[in-house]
Amino acid sequence: MFTEIDHIAIAVHDIDKAMEFYASVFGAQVEHQEVVQKDQVHEALLRVADSYIQLLMPTSQESPVWKFLVNRGEGLHHVGYRVDSCQEALNSVISHGYQAIDQVPRRGSRGTTIAFIHPKSAFGTLIELVEL
Repeated sequence: MFTEIDHIAIAVHDIDKAMEFYASVFGAQVEHQEVVQKDQVHEALLRVADSYIQLLMPTSQESPVWKFLVNRGEGLHHVGYRVDSCQEALNSVISHGYQAIDQVPRRGSRGTTIAFIHPKSAFGTLIELVEL
């Protein structure tokens, strides 16, 4: 079902400093920025071939990313995999008895459709399903 890696998400305290690091050290340019109100994050996407590095900074202390930063510090937050059908991939996860965070797909940034799979079901990795 996976068609490719959509993004690698990195939780950061200061998105401007993180963007400057990737720009000055690697020449990576921000292709898209968005505040995702539902998830309470500011995201910046830096293109790497056909995928992205997604920098995530919480916009409130209620954000799951805020809680992640408090508990684990900055670093790898999740991996986003592209799928042709988010609903089909989510149904497969649930029908196989694994735990999904989202029970139905929802709108993500860039107009995508997304759903998250709980890390307890995925060997410690938070997985995001991404349908373009």
